[in-house]
Amino acid sequence: MLYAVIDIGSTTIRMAIYEILDNKLNLIHKRKYTVGLASYVKDNVMEQAGIDKACEILNSFKSFLTSFNIENVSAFTTAALRNAQNSKEAVAEIIARTGIDLHIISGDEEATYDFIAATHELDYQDGFIIDIGGASTELIRFADNKIIQKTSLPIGSLALHTKYATDFLPNEEEIAQMIKEVHAIIDTAPEFKDISHAEICGIGGTCKGARALYNEMYAQDDINETIPADKIPEMISHFTRGHKLTDKDITTLLKTVPDRLHTIIPGMVIANEIANLIHATAITYKDAGMREGFLYTHVIEG
Repeated sequence: MLYAVIDIGSTTIRMAIYEILDNKLNLIHKRKYTVGLASYVKDNVMEQAGIDKACEILNSFKSFLTSFNIENVSAFTTAALRNAQNSKEAVAEIIARTGIDLHIISGDEEATYDFIAATHELDYQDGFIIDIGGASTELIRFADNKIIQKTSLPIGSLALHTKYATDFLPNEEEIAQMIKEVHAIIDTAPEFKDISHAEICGIGGTCKGARALYNEMYAQDDINETIPADKIPEMISHFTRGHKLTDKDITTLLKTVPDRLHTIIPGMVIANEIANLIHATAITYKDAGMREGFLYTHVIEG
C-alpha cells in the first residue's frame, strides 16, 4: 500500500510517500518546501499570505498525488497554525481551497508521535527525546519504553530568529536575548528539572542540521550521529555574527544547512539549553519523526 503524509510545519511543508509492506515503512519519495510559515504570524494571527502559500503548495501536492493515483493521504499541521489565534478559520479556508482534510495536531499528540517513531528501533529503553521545530519544541522523558513526562514548549528556531535576529546569523546580544527567553519558557516546565540523562535522542530538522554541521566542522571520517554536548556552544560561537567568517566557514554553512541558514543557530541555542538542563553529555540524531509515529499509530497498528 502507498500512503502519503503531508506535514505543514512552522519551517517547512513536506509530503512523504511511504510503501507499507508487512507492517514496515519504506520511504520512497519526499518533497519539501522551506516556507517559514511561522514568520507569517503577526500579533498571533496567521496572515493571508501564509494561508495562500500553504494552499499553493498543498494544491501542487494534490496534483502530484492524483497523477499517480495515490489515494491514501493524511495531512496535519503543527505549531505554526496551532498557536495562531485564527487557526480554525485558517485551516477551514485551506481545506475549502484544496480539498485536503487537514487536522491540527496538538502539542501532546506531536510529542506522542515523536516518541513512537524515535523508540520504534531504539536500542535502549530509558531516555530523553527532543524535537526542536520552527515554533515549538517537544520534550519527552521515557522509561521502560513508556512515556513518563512529555510537554510541548512554545519555543522554536524560526520563532526565535524572527523575534530577535536582524540578519541570517544572530549576534552575541541577540543570542543572549534568545537564551533568556528559552530559560523563561523552560522554567514553565518544572517537571523536567533535576533530571540527569547522559544522552539525548534528537529528531527533526534542527538536530539533523546540527549533526551535519558538526561532522563537517570537526572533520569526521564517517557520518557521526552523535554530537558531544560541549561542542554545541563552540558551534554557536563560531557562527555568531561578528565572528569573522572565512570562505571555508561560509562553504560549510551553505553545504550542510542550505535550508536552515537562518534557523540553525537559534535551534542549537535551544538544544544547548536543554542539554544543560538535564546534564546531557551528547545528542544523538535519529532519522524518525512525527510522520512515522503517525503512521505506526493510525495505519500499521490502528
